[in-house]
Amino acid sequence: MAFPAFIPGATVVGMIYADGVILGAEKRISYGNYVTSRSGKKVFKITDRVGAAAAGMIADMQVLIRQVQSHTRILELELRRPVAPNSVAKLMSVIMFQNRYFPLLTQIVVAGVDGTPSVYVLDPLGSVIPDEYATVGSGAELAIGIVEAGYKKGMSEKEASDLVLKSIKTAIARDSSSGDGVDLLIIDRKGIHEKNITL
Repeated sequence: MAFPAFIPGATVVGMIYADGVILGAEKRISYGNYVTSRSGKKVFKITDRVGAAAAGMIADMQVLIRQVQSHTRILELELRRPVAPNSVAKLMSVIMFQNRYFPLLTQIVVAGVDGTPSVYVLDPLGSVIPDEYATVGSGAELAIGIVEAGYKKGMSEKEASDLVLKSIKTAIARDSSSGDGVDLLIIDRKGIHEKNITL
């Protein structure tokens, strides 16, 4: 999908490993050729076992994530149990599809652990595609080559983290809309922890 020059770019990678999932995104927020911020956050915790990473308009992704966080919290209180990653992805899909006439200009990777790890990719109109790994954003085409060359089932957390980092670094080297460090969100059965890597 080709975006006009003023749509912000990004590089986001999501991947399943043996015990969980990893979401990674670089930190640059740009507007055309102008770098607006070098410390943007594009990875978000939604529940204790589900996270999301986004590429696109920063305002759109923040509004969408806040809506999903709120709806998910209400669902957890009503159901008295955690909301599964596929339910979070479907909820996000419904919100995005409701806005189809004025779409939220963001691509999302939702990932989480509910028995087994799972990754879902959502486009701006809310299509939900499950996969073992995914890349979105302006650097996606560069990152996916590295991911596909190095990915194997049953990887350890370190192997998966290294592969996500390598793929994002490769995209940063050639995509001017990506750069300035990497945020990783690692989700397993114990919960969520974040890593910030300075490049």
